[in-house]
Amino acid sequence: MQKLNFPKFEYRFKSTENKVSIFDVIRKKFIILQPEEWVRQHCVHFLIEHKKYPKSLINVEKELAINDLKKRYDVVVFNPDGSIFIIVECKSYDVAISQNTFDQIARYNLALNANYLMVTNGINHYYCQMDKINQRYIFLKDIPQYSKT
Repeated sequence: MQKLNFPKFEYRFKSTENKVSIFDVIRKKFIILQPEEWVRQHCVHFLIEHKKYPKSLINVEKELAINDLKKRYDVVVFNPDGSIFIIVECKSYDVAISQNTFDQIARYNLALNANYLMVTNGINHYYCQMDKINQRYIFLKDIPQYSKT
């Protein structure tokens, strides 16, 4: 698989019926290893190991409804009170991040109301803080470390 712009992590692979899978520590099962999944797993481990977010506050690949359409977000990090702190949109490493990607995560955020957004293809990462008063996002150099406060 492609080397990504994330810190290395310990991963587990298995192969069944000529398909390689990677173990997802959040879903607690092996997932078929597609390029986007490779990016998603790197991002999840980055959030856990380097940003110190507890696994119990992270959710991966869940369905949400937007204007009666069913969509799936990649990664969500919750606040301890259950509100959403960060939404992450992962793309394959061979997909360029475009305005469409930001439009997609902004649509998701209309339903989820997160404080922070992260968009990554594993090579390039973009971090935003939501300015809810002015209804815009402010680009940041990084997302915050986990804090219980």
